[in-house]
Amino acid sequence: MKRKYMRSAAVVAAVACVCMLSVSGCRKKEKEPVVQEPSVHTSRDASDTPEVTPAETENPYPEGMMESYLSGQAVSEEIGRRRPVAVMLNNIQAAVPQTGIAQADVVYEAPVEGNITRLMGIFENYDGLEKIGSVRSCREYYLFFAQEFEAIYAHYGQAIYAKPFLEEDFIHNLSGLGQYSKDIFYRTTDRVAPHNAYTSFDGIQRGIEDYGYEQEHSKSYDGHYLFAELDGEETLEGGQTANAVRLNCFATNQPWFEYDAENHNYKRFQYGAPQIDDADGQQLAYDNLLVQFHSYKPYDQNGYLNIDAISGGKGKFVTRGKAIDIRWEKDAVWGVTHYFDESNQEIHLNRGKTWVAIVLDDKTDGIIIE
Repeated sequence: MKRKYMRSAAVVAAVACVCMLSVSGCRKKEKEPVVQEPSVHTSRDASDTPEVTPAETENPYPEGMMESYLSGQAVSEEIGRRRPVAVMLNNIQAAVPQTGIAQADVVYEAPVEGNITRLMGIFENYDGLEKIGSVRSCREYYLFFAQEFEAIYAHYGQAIYAKPFLEEDFIHNLSGLGQYSKDIFYRTTDRVAPHNAYTSFDGIQRGIEDYGYEQEHSKSYDGHYLFAELDGEETLEGGQTANAVRLNCFATNQPWFEYDAENHNYKRFQYGAPQIDDADGQQLAYDNLLVQFHSYKPYDQNGYLNIDAISGGKGKFVTRGKAIDIRWEKDAVWGVTHYFDESNQEIHLNRGKTWVAIVLDDKTDGIIIE
């Protein structure tokens, strides 16, 4: 079911420089994030807003169930109202396959130094998972993505440029270098450090209790994505054929997705083979692919990337064997990203799992859609 309220995006050029702050300029402490109230997008007229009747606002799900903010699928209210956890996942060849990643409803992939990518899985229902990882360190742009879901952020270490952001009171993070690290993380003997740090449902719950983080969504949070109608789907009529999506812009793992027409989803590959979850050996599959183009600058000569996660840009939306051009915009510095098609309408995802690829804007030629 589409949400019946109107989504909008605000002009963010004045605040885009936040992502480009130097370390010395990021140390101001605030109790709450600076979140601007979203305004109606200039391409829409207020008169276009449909009148909402009481019948339209009724919960279409059985008692005790609700629409997931991450997947659009029916989940228990206990799961749906609980803040998700965003876990930084190792993605170098020596550390794959990851464990527990298939349980993440949304996965972000972005480049880091060394010409590799790192993943961030956003988990809504991770109950009972005894092994999630391996867990690696933070880069500050992932914090902007995690905050869009009000997620609690789990990581093992951080780059120096991320430290000022992690010190902000509103960034609720579980650190492998923090005072409660032994409650949250453990190491295995099957891999060498630093590729053998893992967490679990029990560990995350202990960490949340240790730090005293609120585990319920804020009352003002109304979700991130818009989804197709319950009895329908988004087919991107007129879109480009997309039976395969190759992200050669990520030079080391060379990932790609192949469309499975029978199951209506995209199977994930990297390092020349199917990407699987080590927990069950099953290949990862996603209903939606979002590709976002980002400007960036190098922080230093060590390859650390200052990726602009705020100012907006172009991209691609891929689902059901089709692809279209989109643009993405933020409604506030720490707010939600909205995606618009070429008609200036906010897109609707198909219900299910979503993979988000963060691509540097000078690497877009490496995206091949066939």
